[in-house]
Amino acid sequence: MTDADIEERIFALLSVRLPGATICPSEVARALLPEGGAWREQMPQVRQVAQALAQQHRLRVTRGGAPVDATAPGGPIRLGLPD
Repeated sequence: MTDADIEERIFALLSVRLPGATICPSEVARALLPEGGAWREQMPQVRQVAQALAQQHRLRVTRGGAPVDATAPGGPIRLGLPD
């Protein structure tokens, strides 16, 4: 799985959501692997790509509604389009 694959899938998943809706990074990993694939192993890469997109102001990464670093520990995050 390439960073470009992850980026494409993030924006594809967000494009079919209502405005302001968010997705879980695990949705991205699961969507890129066959059913039953080891999606958890892909999560660090998904988070790294999400963080790079956030630094480019192309993605919003939040935890509990507050902006966070996608690669920092601390619990689940959500991905959304910038306001």
